[in-house]
Amino acid sequence: MAGRAQPSGPAGSGGARGLLPLLLLLLSAAAIIPRGDGQNLVTEDVTVVEGDVATISCRVKNSDDSVIQLLNPNRQTIYFRDFRPLKDSRFQLVNFSNSELRVSLTNVSISDEGRYFCQLYTDPPQEIYTTITVLVPPRNLVIDIQKEIAVEGEEIELNCTAMASRPATTIRWFKGNKELTGKSEVEQWSDMYTVTSQLVLKVGREDDGVPVICLVDHPAVKDLQTQRYLEVMYKPQVRVSQNYPVQGLTREGEPLELTCAAFGKPQPTDMRWLRVDDEMPQHVVVSGSNLLISNLNKTDNGTYRCEASNAVGKSHADYMLFVYDPPTTIPPPTTTTTTTTTIPTTITDTTATTEPAVHGFTQLPNSAEELDYGDLSDSRAGEEGAIRSVDHAVVGGVVAVVVFAMLCLLIILGRYFARHKGTYFTHEAKGADDAADADTAIINAEGGQNNSEEKKEYFI
Repeated sequence: MAGRAQPSGPAGSGGARGLLPLLLLLLSAAAIIPRGDGQNLVTEDVTVVEGDVATISCRVKNSDDSVIQLLNPNRQTIYFRDFRPLKDSRFQLVNFSNSELRVSLTNVSISDEGRYFCQLYTDPPQEIYTTITVLVPPRNLVIDIQKEIAVEGEEIELNCTAMASRPATTIRWFKGNKELTGKSEVEQWSDMYTVTSQLVLKVGREDDGVPVICLVDHPAVKDLQTQRYLEVMYKPQVRVSQNYPVQGLTREGEPLELTCAAFGKPQPTDMRWLRVDDEMPQHVVVSGSNLLISNLNKTDNGTYRCEASNAVGKSHADYMLFVYDPPTTIPPPTTTTTTTTTIPTTITDTTATTEPAVHGFTQLPNSAEELDYGDLSDSRAGEEGAIRSVDHAVVGGVVAVVVFAMLCLLIILGRYFARHKGTYFTHEAKGADDAADADTAIINAEGGQNNSEEKKEYFI
C-alpha cells in the first residue's frame, strides 16, 4: 500500500540547524537591552582608588522574584543569584535578596576598569550597566633644583615631577605662603601620566631659608606635597652706630666712639676702618669693629668709612664727623639792689649762650652723605629754650621796675595827704565854748567878737 512520503532524516535535521542561529540571535537581542526609562533595574557608576574596594549594586525597583545576575566587562558571569561561577576570589557577595544583588571587589587594579552588567531575567529580559573608574595617585613626587646654593640676584630653576598617575595631576608652586606660576609638561605612558612642572625664580637675600613647595592636586590623593629650602649667599650689610656721645654734639676736647656692625652670608671675615680722601689721624684707635677718638679736635673733621667683605662681595657704610667748639662758660648771675624805702628790689640779669647742634652723623651703607636732621632739631629746640629763658629774665626785670615805681608813688602820695590833714575853727563858733547855754553862745558869737579871745588855727 502506497503511503505519504516522509521527509528523510537528513532533510529534517538540516531544517532544525537553520533555525538555531535565528534563535540565538533573538536571545542575544533580548539580552542586550540599553538603559531607558521604565526599567526596573537601578545601579550607579563607581570611582575607586587603585588598591581600594569597589562595591557594585544591582537593585530591582519592583521585584517579581526574577533572577538577577552580574557580568564582568568580558560578559562572564560573576554572580548568578547568590552563586559565583567566576573563580576570582576578589569578588565577594555582600547582599542578596529578591530586590538587590550587591558584590564587592577588593584590591582594585587598572585592569578591573570597564563596564559591568546587571541582568534581570524577566519577559522580556532587562539589562543595565555600571562603569568602574580606577584612579591612580602619583607614585613619587620629587623636586630637582638647579643649584643647591645660589647667589643673591641669580635665577635658579626648579623642577617638580609627579610620576605614574591617572588622570594627569595638576602641580602648584608656593614660596612660603605666596603662590607662584610654573610651566607644566605631560607625558603619557600606556594608561599612566607623568607631569613635570618647571619654575624659574630670581632669589634675593630675603629668600634665604624660605621653603619652596610643590603641591599636587589629584582626585586620588589629598595634601601631597614636597618642599626644598632655598640657600642664598649675599654680600655684607654694614651699619655704623655712635656709642658716645649718645646724643648731642661732637665737641672739641670730648671723646667719640663708633661701632661697625656687618651681617652677610657667609659671615664677613674682613672688616676695616678708613678715612675717605685723607689719612687716618694718628691719635685714632681702631680695635676690631670699634673706632675711638679720645680727644676730638677740628682736624678730625671728615668722613670715616667701615668696610666689610666676604666671599660674595664688599660693602661699606660712612660716618661724617663735624667737630664743634667746646661749650662756653656761663657767667655768674648779676644782682642789683636799689633801696629807696624799706622794700628791697633785686634785678638779676642772666646771660645764656647757645650754639647750633650739628654733629657727626651716620649715613646708610652706600648712600650719599646727609646731615643728621634729628640732631639739628634737638639743637634748634635747645637754642629756642635758651632764648625763651633770656626773654623771661628781661620780662621779670621790667615787671620788678614797674612794681618798684608804683610803690614809690604810693609812698609819696601817702606822705602828701598826711601833711595836709588838720582841725579848722570858724568865726561862727567863737565864744561858743564859754557860753552856759545855746542862746548865750549865739549872742556871744554875734556881738562879742571883739571881746572874745582870738582863736588860732593849727595845721598839723
